[in-house]
Amino acid sequence: MHLVLVEPEIPQNTGNIARTCVMTGTFLDLVEPLGFSIAEKEVRRAGLDYWQYLQLRIHPDFGAFRETYPGRRFFFYSTRGKILYTEVAYRPGDCLVFGSETRGLPAELLIDAEFVLRIPMVGGIPRSLNLANAAAIVLFEALRQQGFPGLC
Repeated sequence: MHLVLVEPEIPQNTGNIARTCVMTGTFLDLVEPLGFSIAEKEVRRAGLDYWQYLQLRIHPDFGAFRETYPGRRFFFYSTRGKILYTEVAYRPGDCLVFGSETRGLPAELLIDAEFVLRIPMVGGIPRSLNLANAAAIVLFEALRQQGFPGLC
């Protein structure tokens, strides 16, 4: 599986997601621009002692990311999604794509997307779930459907 963050802004969220990826054997893809530095010095200062175990790839833009994984299925998560994240059948190698904390995914990525999914939440509140929580919810559902491959 691949967790994909498009233009993440908050380093703590990315750090939490990175830890989830390490502990589940999931690849983390970051699409620039990033709202923070992931230079070795910055990572070390933040105490991310698990970073060396992270399978990480950074892409200059979403087009470059998409070219890296031809033939993969892309699932986009948005409050504008019409399909619940539990209503699809996930497969190994799927890319779970999340947007930035303040803007979500750019509208142009969703226009032709086959899968735009949502996590159910209370309506009428001008906020949504924290990015790290949303990513974990979706990733664990995808892994559950596959029998938690490689996890004990």
